[in-house]
Amino acid sequence: MLYAIISQDIEDSLEERMSARPAHVERLNALKDDGRLILAGPHPAIDNNEPGEAGFTGSLVVAEFDSLEDAKLWANEDPYIESGAYSSVIVKPFKKVLP
Repeated sequence: MLYAIISQDIEDSLEERMSARPAHVERLNALKDDGRLILAGPHPAIDNNEPGEAGFTGSLVVAEFDSLEDAKLWANEDPYIESGAYSSVIVKPFKKVLP
């Protein structure tokens, strides 16, 4: 089943994000290589794909896991949590309807 992992950043998280980004992207690439990643990306803090120093306010990952528990375990091991970039993470089942 698909799950949405919705993460909220702390204020001014850019430094914490940048320090953990390589490990964060590595985990996403592993999901992609397994054919389980549907989409992933950050929420820019401003209305711009390249927010610069404004940074980001959170992230969204939609991926396939065997269970809600597995999705939560994966999400809770995100390097952005360890770095302090994320203030909260919500994991919910997701039903893709379109496209």
